[in-house]
Amino acid sequence: MASAEPGDDYTIPDDYKNLNEVAGPSPVENPREQRYYRHESLEQSRSRGRAADDYFRNQESLESRQAVTANAQGDRTGSLSEAVVPLPAARADDTTSRTESFLPSSSRRRHATKPEARPLAHPKRASKFATQLYTICYLIFFSILGTLARLGLQVLTLYPGAPVQTGVLWANFAGSVFMGLLSEDRKLFQEEWAPTDQETQAQVKRNDEEHGRIDEDKKESENELAAAKKRHSSVKKTIPLYIGLATGFCGSFTSFSSFIRDVFFAMSNSLPVPVQQISSVPIDGSSVVPRNGGYDFMALLAMILLTVTLCLGGLQGGAHLAIALEPYTPSIPFHITRKYIDRIVVFLALGAWLGAILMAIWPPDRPSGPNGAEYWLQETWRGEVLFALVFAPLGCLLRFYASLRLNARIPSFPLGTFAVNIFGTVMLGMFYDLQHAPLGGVSRGMIGGGLVGCQVLQGCMDGFCGCLTTVSTWVAELKALQRRHAYVYGITSVLVALGFLVVIMGSLKWTVGFGNPACVT
Repeated sequence: MASAEPGDDYTIPDDYKNLNEVAGPSPVENPREQRYYRHESLEQSRSRGRAADDYFRNQESLESRQAVTANAQGDRTGSLSEAVVPLPAARADDTTSRTESFLPSSSRRRHATKPEARPLAHPKRASKFATQLYTICYLIFFSILGTLARLGLQVLTLYPGAPVQTGVLWANFAGSVFMGLLSEDRKLFQEEWAPTDQETQAQVKRNDEEHGRIDEDKKESENELAAAKKRHSSVKKTIPLYIGLATGFCGSFTSFSSFIRDVFFAMSNSLPVPVQQISSVPIDGSSVVPRNGGYDFMALLAMILLTVTLCLGGLQGGAHLAIALEPYTPSIPFHITRKYIDRIVVFLALGAWLGAILMAIWPPDRPSGPNGAEYWLQETWRGEVLFALVFAPLGCLLRFYASLRLNARIPSFPLGTFAVNIFGTVMLGMFYDLQHAPLGGVSRGMIGGGLVGCQVLQGCMDGFCGCLTTVSTWVAELKALQRRHAYVYGITSVLVALGFLVVIMGSLKWTVGFGNPACVT
């Protein structure tokens, strides 16, 4: 069943509510809205959503039975058919009507005592298929951009003498900041989807004046404004472009599997040592100073605490940034998004993905000439970025559909995000072992199956596993859940994922050891 509320211009599938990137509350309380702020956990939001779905289904059933009865009476009398004609929907460019549609039903009923002088046409709505197509294409396009951003930031932040020897930390932090900004922002997607705060306050004040409310009734007005803001947030988070930015870009910019891999490296004293920023030949960064188990435990705690606290702080900081920039943030014109951007992204997404596949088959940096094959070892594009871009959309789409199917099953424990984070971490551990283990012989050229095999495995880790797992959604869920549930969910996620890597990667490291891969990693 798909929802189609007045004013919406997409036919939104019902399971889109299961995305925790769009279901959770805003990360912070806006100081300018302190009177209207009502804190709601993710569990409460899911419970309220289910109750609302049940209510609307019952209402639709009741209205259908009433319509059948009224039609039967109209056939007999021939004079009461006007009673079953639905009210005209509000036009998108009618500010007052749009404002009323974001008010609670009680306010709309009071406002209905003054009918409009002219009928208003219902806006044309995209079909459910078109909405899903736009969403998928946004996810593909932004997963490629998110992967590029993560790999680029890792190169920039992993350098000789770096105070933190894990490049994915800064990608996880930046993705969390962007997630917080998107969650708190009310301006980017405001046009045609929600009235401005000033319009909403003016409408509530106009209701007070028309109905002669006194001071003790002001609390109801505040509740109406709070409901209007909640309505704005819920509608904004069903837009395919927003889902692409939150689930596609932020989810692919951050990587839970890489975070747990670096936790294992810190615990096992195997963090790579940045010798130089860019190299066309493999670098042996395994020369480390031995240490005892106590220091390994301290390194493990440092990596976990540093990443979790920095990303939670980034989520808060992004929300604060959205509040600070609210007076200066422009709104994306709705007609441009709906008529042009949505359709252009379909071709951009498929074209970018196909282009990555073609460049992986014929690398742009492959030496040419009759003796070019002798220098194919100098190719680095495929291993460092191209294969990652090929596999990135697959991981992102798998995470998206897993969230749709699983996240709503246990409101206090986001099962979809947990499942993809654990599965992606397990797959990364297996890919890493294959890349660093001798296959078919002991020669260095066969480590990881040779050059191409090593590059494919690197692309699977950076692209598929990196986009399948996410830190931005994970920390947003930790912030949205009730405190006890958040601790259970967060600790379980880290311990289970780390436990799998200890078994998978530790079994190779502490037996035959990791070999140097045949490609640049």
